[in-house]
Amino acid sequence: MRHPEDYVEAVLACVEAVPRGRVTTYGAIADAIGRFGPRRVGNVMSTHGGGVPWWRVVRADGSLPDSHLDTLGRRGHPGGLLAATFGSAVTGRRLVSALCDA
Repeated sequence: MRHPEDYVEAVLACVEAVPRGRVTTYGAIADAIGRFGPRRVGNVMSTHGGGVPWWRVVRADGSLPDSHLDTLGRRGHPGGLLAATFGSAVTGRRLVSALCDA
């Protein structure tokens, strides 16, 4: 799927704006941009999101996609700070919703 360049830039800018120690949802990003939906945001992130803190974007129910878990578990990855940042707030694959800005 090809995405308009301005849309890709808007998605990546939104992700970059999520403060350290906080998360948001794919849907919140889609709402903020006002175009397309959460699946399109996820597609942009999977294609173009390697250079932004993608680990700060979660599903609407607060769960983490499997791809996040695989990468976040790797030692030395910036997202490996997930446990240090959220500590006991991570339960299984879900973040406590109080941490979500969405």
